[in-house]
Amino acid sequence: MTLFSKPMVYYSLSLLMLSGVREIALISTPEALPAFETLLGDGSQWGLQIEYAIQENPGGLAQAFLIGRDFIGGKPCCLTLGDNIFFGQGLSMLLQQAAAKDVGATVFGYWVHDPERYGVAECNQQGKVISLEEKPSRPKSNYAITGLYFFDGQVSDFAEELKPSPRGELEITDLMNQYLERGQLELRRLGRGMAWLDTGTHDSLMEAGSFVETIEKRQGLKICCPEEIAWRNHWIDEDALRALAEADAFADIGLSRRDALIGAAALAAGAADPHATLADGRQNGVAV
Repeated sequence: MTLFSKPMVYYSLSLLMLSGVREIALISTPEALPAFETLLGDGSQWGLQIEYAIQENPGGLAQAFLIGRDFIGGKPCCLTLGDNIFFGQGLSMLLQQAAAKDVGATVFGYWVHDPERYGVAECNQQGKVISLEEKPSRPKSNYAITGLYFFDGQVSDFAEELKPSPRGELEITDLMNQYLERGQLELRRLGRGMAWLDTGTHDSLMEAGSFVETIEKRQGLKICCPEEIAWRNHWIDEDALRALAEADAFADIGLSRRDALIGAAALAAGAADPHATLADGRQNGVAV
């Protein structure tokens, strides 16, 4: 699936890369996984290491930590969903701070007008999370939990303790509650200058495409471009960046990615690199 100028999976991939994650396990259905493998390969073109795993049946988001247990190997990790898009000034810094934590879990809250559609966090006056609810009929706040989660090395053990919900799935909310009960859950609020788009419906998919199109056409630069992020992170050099831009199969969709990539390289030349220092690679990434 393509969202405006690039495959949808690039948005999730870029989020992990902005967090400093280079080792990634992509989990999907048996039907969809071959297409992802063909598109992304082993990730070496971006300085990444991508592995693939199958979720045979819809077992819930928390099941990802059981499927990917050997991949995670008891280290901190990040889970991101394939239908979420994030955009905003300062996002990279928030991601890096969350990735640097060794203990506990970090999730992100976003103010929405329809919180009953999401997992919802209730906080006290000090900003501490005091309760989590999954799609409540009477939400206690307007802060929805986004599809981006950072967990420490305990996460697979905690996931193993979960019982299936009435719908037969291991719920991510139940997993977060494991951390909440131990006082190890941190909620980071995404402010009004940030955009979080959940593209799980046809209408929201169209809205997200229009949003990305507006920004990219106005600036002539790309949102969530793995090639540029890899270059800014010093995972590939400028020659590799230009080669990727020239070979890009999506260059004729929307704006030319070649022009945008080379323009980004020129823009950053001689300037301080905002992404020069990222997480040290201890984190693993899981994309679902």
